[in-house]
Amino acid sequence: MRVKSDSKNTFILYCTFLIVVTISCNNKSKPNEENKIVNAKKSIQHLDRGINAIRLKYTTGVRSILEDSKGNIWFGSYNEGVCLLHNGELQYFTTENGLSDNQVRSIYEDKNGIIWFECGKGLSIYDGQKIAVYKGRNYDSTKQWKLADTDLWFKGDEIEGYNKLEENPGVYQYDGKKLSYRTFPVIPRPGDGFKYYISTPFIKGKNGTVWFGTYGAVIGFNGSDFKILDNEYLGLNAETGSLHVRSIIEDRKGNLWIGNNGIGVLKYDGKKVVNFTAQQKLKKEYTKGNSLKKVFSVGEDTEENIWFGTVESGVWRYDGNSVKNFTQEDGLESKHIWTIYKSKKEELWFGGANPSGVYRFNGKSFERKY
Repeated sequence: MRVKSDSKNTFILYCTFLIVVTISCNNKSKPNEENKIVNAKKSIQHLDRGINAIRLKYTTGVRSILEDSKGNIWFGSYNEGVCLLHNGELQYFTTENGLSDNQVRSIYEDKNGIIWFECGKGLSIYDGQKIAVYKGRNYDSTKQWKLADTDLWFKGDEIEGYNKLEENPGVYQYDGKKLSYRTFPVIPRPGDGFKYYISTPFIKGKNGTVWFGTYGAVIGFNGSDFKILDNEYLGLNAETGSLHVRSIIEDRKGNLWIGNNGIGVLKYDGKKVVNFTAQQKLKKEYTKGNSLKKVFSVGEDTEENIWFGTVESGVWRYDGNSVKNFTQEDGLESKHIWTIYKSKKEELWFGGANPSGVYRFNGKSFERKY
């Protein structure tokens, strides 16, 4: 009987040992299994972000951008209407949805929260519900120029030339109540062609001057006087190359930067104009490759670097001392940078074409944002 009792006790101890070992092993394996599950979830989430990344479907290029007061982002295309990014979803609008034209050159928000679209032909607005063509116009005070901080300014209604009521070169001024046409103090000459057609968004300078870029001139108005920077003022001609203005900005120091399609960048400090492209030896004959001649966009970042978007020559950055070129090798796929937009977080967004997309600079290279 004693032998049987010892055998029984031994069996019980052995079983207890096996249970303890099994539990111990299971407990040790749990963290590994949990880690595997967590890592798998992270991989899936990362994959989902890649698959569901917000990407504009435009093919003709992103020509204009606006981040409005409600946190929505608007993207104007070269010839495919406008797109609204709201709550992570994209909604597209064309002439079928109320736009006056599918080319959206500039986008603004007025003091009442109305979004304005300056199209290739005509104007449209978004009131928070729908887009509609804006038809109201006033032509009774074409020479009564005045300034207010909240004014918006727009190009003429036609893609080329002027309609019968506009007659002469000028801009539309919206004061929050009505849209009035103002004529520039210029006398068009035979052969001027599109010299005084608006070609850039308007900008407001630090001293109160509003600047308008036209294909053949940059015109400033300070509330009382006009400043006209044209070929005659700059001493440009057929031999030196003439103005073909595609972008203007005023930097924090008050310098006016003028991007041209052909003669590159001009810098105006209020007294004299310098051909920045020639000064930096960035003409094609100097670089033997990418050049700073066809400049369609200019922007300034928080560190006061000046950025230039070009056609076929990537993006250039000027840090006050030297100029650096960024191309496809640096993640910039678009070969035509239409616009450089500063977001509310003061991040520069580069809207381009061929292929279309919106990019940001991460400090080392470019990455696709939209």
